[in-house]
Amino acid sequence: MTDPAPVDGQPSAPAPEPAAPRPPVLAPTAAQDAPEAPPARLWDRMREDPQYAPEHLALEAVRRLGPEASRWAARARAERPGVPAEELADQAVRKFVNRARLSGAVSGAAGLPGAVLDVGVLAWTQARMVLHIAAAHGVDPTHPERATDLLVLQKVHKVAESARLALGVAAGRERAGALFGSGGQNALGKTMMRLGVRLAQMAGVRAAKRVFAKVIPGAAIILGTWANSSATKDLAERSRQLYRSRGITGSGAGSGSGSA
Repeated sequence: MTDPAPVDGQPSAPAPEPAAPRPPVLAPTAAQDAPEAPPARLWDRMREDPQYAPEHLALEAVRRLGPEASRWAARARAERPGVPAEELADQAVRKFVNRARLSGAVSGAAGLPGAVLDVGVLAWTQARMVLHIAAAHGVDPTHPERATDLLVLQKVHKVAESARLALGVAAGRERAGALFGSGGQNALGKTMMRLGVRLAQMAGVRAAKRVFAKVIPGAAIILGTWANSSATKDLAERSRQLYRSRGITGSGAGSGSGSA
């Protein structure tokens, strides 16, 4: 198509510039409520060292999710000065119990790999919830002692001393793995089963019943949805009791001591 001829000797007007493309408008979805899986590097670490999978998850959760929880609490208090800690904790519990329920429904019928994925996602979601509850009560979610809290609250260890010792071992193995690479691998099925059992223990569900039931497609979704929600609610109550006794309204409080 040619430009129009000039009129009365006047130059023709330049053709209008094409409009810049606009990003598509996306309708709001429920994706923001979907449970988030642990990062790929953490999965690799846990698969290579399944015996210390809960400790690796706790260490990574504090490093990665602690700052997120701290920002969330700071933003909530800036938007609503004087908001009660219990109200913030209520928000966190509702949000993450719902995510835990979804994690059971999503991967319920995927066999053994799905069972391992489910308990890993559940343990990660629960760790995120605990750190948000800590932040709601003014306890620093980025402090290294929160990893100890996670392991005691999730009943991986009975007392803080044994949790700290195991975390030290896991951290040392993490550094060794980064320097020298992983050693010989067990058969994949055996490794997956061991990893699933350890993560199921951390997630607060009976390991054998949980993992093997996941392999049965029919009952898996119902069991997963109910068990994830129930275990997470129980953990939420234990976490609130712990941080309610420690917390002080105000930023930076409660950064120190771990679980007794």
